[in-house]
Amino acid sequence: MTTTLEQLKAGQLAGARQLKLACGLTEFPREIFDLADTLEVLDLSGNALSTLPDDLPRLSRLRILFASNNRFTELPAMLGQFPQLSMVGFKANRIRTVPGAALGPQLRWLILTDNDIDALPAEIGACSQLQKLMLAGNRLRALPPEMAACTRLELVRLAANQLSALPDWLLRLPRLTWLAYAGNPFSEALEHTASIDTPVAEIAWTSLALEHTLGEGASGVIYRATLRADDSDQPRPAQHVALKLFKGAVTSDGLPDCEMAACIHASRHPNLIPVIGKVKDHPDGTHGLVMTLIDPAFDNLAGPPSMASCTRDIYRDGLRFDNAAALRIAHGIASAASHLHRRGVMHGDLYAHNILHGGDGRALLGDFGAASFFAPDDHELARALQRLEVRAFGCLLEELIERSDVRTAIGASDVDALLEACLSEQVDERPSFDTITMRLSAWLSGLTAISPL
Repeated sequence: MTTTLEQLKAGQLAGARQLKLACGLTEFPREIFDLADTLEVLDLSGNALSTLPDDLPRLSRLRILFASNNRFTELPAMLGQFPQLSMVGFKANRIRTVPGAALGPQLRWLILTDNDIDALPAEIGACSQLQKLMLAGNRLRALPPEMAACTRLELVRLAANQLSALPDWLLRLPRLTWLAYAGNPFSEALEHTASIDTPVAEIAWTSLALEHTLGEGASGVIYRATLRADDSDQPRPAQHVALKLFKGAVTSDGLPDCEMAACIHASRHPNLIPVIGKVKDHPDGTHGLVMTLIDPAFDNLAGPPSMASCTRDIYRDGLRFDNAAALRIAHGIASAASHLHRRGVMHGDLYAHNILHGGDGRALLGDFGAASFFAPDDHELARALQRLEVRAFGCLLEELIERSDVRTAIGASDVDALLEACLSEQVDERPSFDTITMRLSAWLSGLTAISPL
């Protein structure tokens, strides 16, 4: 909850562990130091700050610092002096320089999305606890080779930079699981080809009638809408649809145009949300996709990671799955991922919170905001990217197994062997999605033989 500067100055926040101030600040309020004995989370986003005091580490209990949407041109060097600061967010500033001193060894989560950074310091290699690194929307031309020492890295966002290639060591990181790199020079040709390679209907804005909002994400807003009947040479009956209108700005994952291209290029699969067409002639030039309206009985499989869980999704307390339903979800998502990789698309955000499920194992993989393209005939790269995404699937499989009795029904040794292979830190030991799909199909058949579905 946002508090007021007046409350702070009046001493009404004594003992506070969290503080959020968004009131047009141009200078750091020194009264914050009165909370030094208790303050753990400080959010100064949405102000007009360009500096922080050099003695800020007096807030010795601080674990999380947000200062997004301000006017910083340099990441403050004193950040590396905090004894417990593990999460730093300076999104949408004007940062050009990241001093090595700003990166403390205890850092787990660094958000520098939408800035002007053209290089990272070699000192980032000393961030041995780093799990999540958000760098989309900068001007990076390369990554420092010292980053190869960041062996705990799990999620990396590099979209919309100036990279000429992915470094070989990046795809060898033992725990790298979620990667986005669309919108860089080395992938532009593939993105352009994908955007024109898959034919899709163009749907006039005037043929759509918006009804109400279904949801909103970083890249756009999804509406329920009516697609009016078309009595042309190829008549189309009126139907209810989902309409996603893209915001057009860089997101934490990447560029909306790349997301739209990936959604279209993904083509049809039973476990993907079908695209009906793309919007043309929007009065504001806004890009949009018209998609099949999903049964409202479908719900998100889980919630996104919390600040505490960092890279792992949050499930509803007490949630349990029938064994067949858990395996159907796993099989459907593995099959969808296999389909995407055959088409040269890496989802990049294969997570339970991006999966809709209908309660009986029906599952749909959505949200292509972090999707990236690759050439399927570049076999070495294709294998490396698939095995990276297999680790993401392994996390999902682990979560489904934990919330069902699949290990008992199938056999603990078989289930654990597949799970360990998917999550292996030896990248080459991970199976392909085709192998995973075959294994899960056999398990489902075995359950059917025992107890018909």
